[in-house]
Amino acid sequence: MTLTSPKAAPTPTTDTHCPYCSLQCGMRLGGGADGAPEVLERPEFPVNRGALCGKGRSAAAVLARDVRLTGPLLRDRPGGPLRAAGWPEALDRVADGLARVREQHGPDAVGVFGGGGLTNEKAYLLGKFARVVLRTANIDYNGRFCMSSAAAAHRRAFGLDRGLPFPLEDIPHTGCLILVGGNPADTMPPAVRYFRELRENGGTLIVVDPRRTRTAELADLHLQPRPGGDLALALGLLHLVIADGLVDKDFIAGRTSGFEAAREAAMAHWPDRVERITGVPAHQLREAARLFGTAETGMVLTARGPEQQSKGTDTVGAWINLCLATGNSGRPYAGYGCLTGQGNGQGGREHGQKADQLPGYRSIEDPAAREHVAAVWGVPPESIPGPGKSAYELLDGLGRPGGVRALLLAGSNPAVSAPNAGHVTERLRALDLLVVADLVLSETARLADVVLPVTQWAEEDGTTTNLEGRVILRRRAFDPPEGVRSELWVLRELAARLGVATGFPVAAVEAFDELRRASAGGDADYAGISYRRIVAEDGVFWPCPAEDHPGTRRLFLDRYATPDGRARFVAVTHRPAGEEPDEEYPLYLTTGRVLAQYQSGAQTRRVAGLTRAAPGPFVELHPRLAERLGVADGEPVAVTSRRGRAVAPARITDAIRADTVFMPFHWPGAGRANSLTNPALDPVSRMPEFKVCAVRVEKAAGPSGGGAAGGGEAAGGPSGGGAAGDGEAAGGRDGGSDGQVVRPFDRSGEVAGQAARAGQEVAP
Repeated sequence: MTLTSPKAAPTPTTDTHCPYCSLQCGMRLGGGADGAPEVLERPEFPVNRGALCGKGRSAAAVLARDVRLTGPLLRDRPGGPLRAAGWPEALDRVADGLARVREQHGPDAVGVFGGGGLTNEKAYLLGKFARVVLRTANIDYNGRFCMSSAAAAHRRAFGLDRGLPFPLEDIPHTGCLILVGGNPADTMPPAVRYFRELRENGGTLIVVDPRRTRTAELADLHLQPRPGGDLALALGLLHLVIADGLVDKDFIAGRTSGFEAAREAAMAHWPDRVERITGVPAHQLREAARLFGTAETGMVLTARGPEQQSKGTDTVGAWINLCLATGNSGRPYAGYGCLTGQGNGQGGREHGQKADQLPGYRSIEDPAAREHVAAVWGVPPESIPGPGKSAYELLDGLGRPGGVRALLLAGSNPAVSAPNAGHVTERLRALDLLVVADLVLSETARLADVVLPVTQWAEEDGTTTNLEGRVILRRRAFDPPEGVRSELWVLRELAARLGVATGFPVAAVEAFDELRRASAGGDADYAGISYRRIVAEDGVFWPCPAEDHPGTRRLFLDRYATPDGRARFVAVTHRPAGEEPDEEYPLYLTTGRVLAQYQSGAQTRRVAGLTRAAPGPFVELHPRLAERLGVADGEPVAVTSRRGRAVAPARITDAIRADTVFMPFHWPGAGRANSLTNPALDPVSRMPEFKVCAVRVEKAAGPSGGGAAGGGEAAGGPSGGGAAGDGEAAGGRDGGSDGQVVRPFDRSGEVAGQAARAGQEVAP
């Protein structure tokens, strides 16, 4: 797919946005000479200014009919094949199944699982469908796996959560920026220009990451902690800025509360102790504290590294404390922000997909919020269910007594993307009814009883909210295939079959207008945002309570969204990860993304150019570890945790710590990284601990399972007892490998040797 300048664009063209990450880059769509969709530059959109990564440039490839679903599919019997069906038969099957489970087991036996890629309109009506039609409390979405820890910390400190409280254009103007656990050079390449411009303007970039990524190579200072060490690292930096007299006493006194307790907690994390915990030399800690503490302005940005931990909320809170102590909040070119992952991870939770929230970012337990939303929906407030289970807890309970027995799933692929994915796959199979609405036949859709083909980004209108809190509009550029329908249409048809004849508009603009009313007065107030304004203003920042309101580009300049208007320090202290290396599992595993793939890979693995660039999984390991294993680059290695086993080719590099291995999580099959990951949950956000678990690594027995991305799952738990289905690579932690097991490196830190069993939660 070639990138063409606007001057060469055929007419007509449509201004829209990329379907992938949270930048929501502006692009233009047209028809090429052969009539196929073509991606064109849109340099006037301020976020990316025309720049697009390879995923964005090739996004139109997934519109092709030969890579996507074009009609409903049904399974006539358990274990039988999927067959083609018409829409009436498919919808009748879904409605009858949902009604039967609800009647036999109660409304909470029916569940909904959404996605951070759905538009605001779809997310809003999906939440309404769950609560008004199904009357279930059990709705959550894969955004719980994205930025829920950052959201919880944001709300705890500031009273309001928006990924970035300032626009991206502010980044080049700060004096010092600390980027923690993020690699935008691979995950959102068009954003890298902001970090380059920061350095060109004389600012300093500090990157915190266990790996020397392409982003870390841009940094003035790279801190390389052990996985799970981010909380101690932040506390150590706060200790140093306090000890060195670099705090902003006037800001602390005038705009915050709770500093003394946070100070006392931080002072227990002196440099030598933090070095023992994190592996980061004390002299680097002192240099980072000096650079940040003496800069005129400073920012801290976190991503999934510190957030996807069983202590993610406290970890983000510690980085927020560092910003508050130095006065780097509530003023221009300073502050804490989160680099959201999914395209609509921000908007997806604001308007009702999350188990504990109603539209407008309202708490479902707030009586006033329930009354407001109930009035918009035309239902009694008491009919709205209370909070349901978080994403992993919902998935873990599928098919169990008291759990969800029928699941409607839209825009997510948990058979690849969920932690402890072999177990989650088994739970999906245990359902009485699994209904999947998706663009493609994902690994999760292959398990479904009913598959519903739905429209995608270029075939429909709809809004998303990017990482800045900028609400943007995707526009319909092409007609979908004849057998494909929008989720809005599906929800209307199912609602009617289940006895609710009104309240589910098919036109996206009508759904958005209702969302505006439902959000009015809430934290995420969209009341003043219209499609017309979005087009005219290149997006509108929320909160925007009225049509004559300009939108809020920068939050907290005058006051925070807390009852007293002050930001709140939260006293936190270091604790180990839910699972630390020990004699049996001596290494850390951390996971992440690569440049050419996105999330579970359900879409990008179907694009030929992206697959050529990143054809399959791999295990990144340090040369010293490879030497001890007797493994050469490209040879298959087996990685085993308490939950499962994965096999993929070795990629040997000195860019990773010697006590850590890395796997990307985009692939199913034998190399599925999430067969290994730990579902230990953060006690506040309920975020699973994707980024830290204990593993052992061995030289694999042979080339089988050596990393080619397959279409199945890697089944099997600790003993290899998972039921293997068609196309699956079965195997547990004790099977199918030989060679030396690498024993623990000498680790004198406080975290060594502390192991928690799979799924153990960290107590509040």
